[in-house]
Amino acid sequence: MDRFVIVLAAGQGTRMKSKLYKVLHRVCGKAMVNHVVSQAEKLQPEKIITIVGFGADAVKEELGLKTEYVLQEQQLGTGHAVLQTEKLLAGKKGTTVVLSGDAPLLTSATLEALFADHQENHRSATILTATAPNPSGYGRIIRDELGNVLKIVEQKDATAEEAAVTEINTGTYCFDNEWLFKALSEVRTDNAQGEYYLTDVVEILQAQGEIVGAYKMSNFDESMGVNDRVALAAATKVMQRRINEEHMRNGVTFYDPERTYVEADVKIGADTVIEGGVSLRGTTTIGADCVITAGSDLRDAIIDDQVIVKSSNIEESHVLAGSDIGPYAHLRPASTVGPNVHIGNFVEVKKATIHQGTKVGHLTYVGDATLGENINVGCGTVFVNYDGKNKHHTNVGDNVFIGCNANLVAPLEIAKNSFIAAGSTITNDVPEDALAIARAHQENKLAYAKKLPYHKD
Repeated sequence: MDRFVIVLAAGQGTRMKSKLYKVLHRVCGKAMVNHVVSQAEKLQPEKIITIVGFGADAVKEELGLKTEYVLQEQQLGTGHAVLQTEKLLAGKKGTTVVLSGDAPLLTSATLEALFADHQENHRSATILTATAPNPSGYGRIIRDELGNVLKIVEQKDATAEEAAVTEINTGTYCFDNEWLFKALSEVRTDNAQGEYYLTDVVEILQAQGEIVGAYKMSNFDESMGVNDRVALAAATKVMQRRINEEHMRNGVTFYDPERTYVEADVKIGADTVIEGGVSLRGTTTIGADCVITAGSDLRDAIIDDQVIVKSSNIEESHVLAGSDIGPYAHLRPASTVGPNVHIGNFVEVKKATIHQGTKVGHLTYVGDATLGENINVGCGTVFVNYDGKNKHHTNVGDNVFIGCNANLVAPLEIAKNSFIAAGSTITNDVPEDALAIARAHQENKLAYAKKLPYHKD
């Protein structure tokens, strides 16, 4: 039987108190609505249709071609939102699931179970429910004495007795697609909000003798909807625990998973060790047998096998196998390091390629440069790449020795096997096997120090 998915993502989310539309707020690096659509894709539906309204262009930019879109110009309720898909879905045979774009924790496994329960019981509608420790704010599931679902009552419309019910509506539903649109045409606005409630479809279907039921999921956390920053933080905590547990089950060691932030699209190889206080963001990929120590922050980085990163920042850069970075190094975008390269403490690398066996020990800036193999870069070296208007490149050949406190003023070619004397400012190309010295001649003025006011006898 064909499956269809509708994602509700038209609301502004005023309780977020943000310029960013609610469904675009991120949970572990991924917009909430993108989490929802990603799980929906695993169901392999015929169509995914996202209802957009406020921030429509931004939602479309986030989701791209993963979904079709329908615009809800006026926010007149969830029933009205689903009705906007009528031209795309009405008359089609199959099952439609309706999802909330602000419920990022729902999994495809739960949705598959919902579909199965719906079809096995030959229902026209199945509500996904959960037992809430604190049901305040949720719609309540009202059953008869035999346990059959009678209706869903929204918080604002609930009596005291109904408000005491702890089984809640998660905002996710399965419908026979043809019956869904028949019932939507009968929904009215006689409620506290003056809106077209999707939940009213339940009573309409029952009145017509259709089978309506509920599937209660075991994990309440999955039902969490995000309406404010407090709920956003809670959802992030749950998602973080889920992500880290998956990595640990796949062979990654976390010293302190509660203090390790890993975003949804990060990949980590087996036998890698991640210390507490580490942040792994974006599309970062880490190979096997690596060590990432406390305080490291990696974004969109590629880290090959057997790399050690000590308390360092790496952005949009590639570190090849066997290299070590830090402590307190910073690889800025478009840098490639390794294999077997050493980048030491307080070294900054930007838009540079550093080849095998080269060592950049400490207190050095390498920008807009290509370094060959087995180079030693002395402490305090600066690749002077900026003339105030344009950036310029420096090429350093294999086996070059660069002494401490050297300034390499680009554009510059330093040929292989050459030597840069400590304290030199190099402005001209250096030939192969040459020694380059560019520093002022030293002059000692005997006994002159005695004339200085801070001299001590």
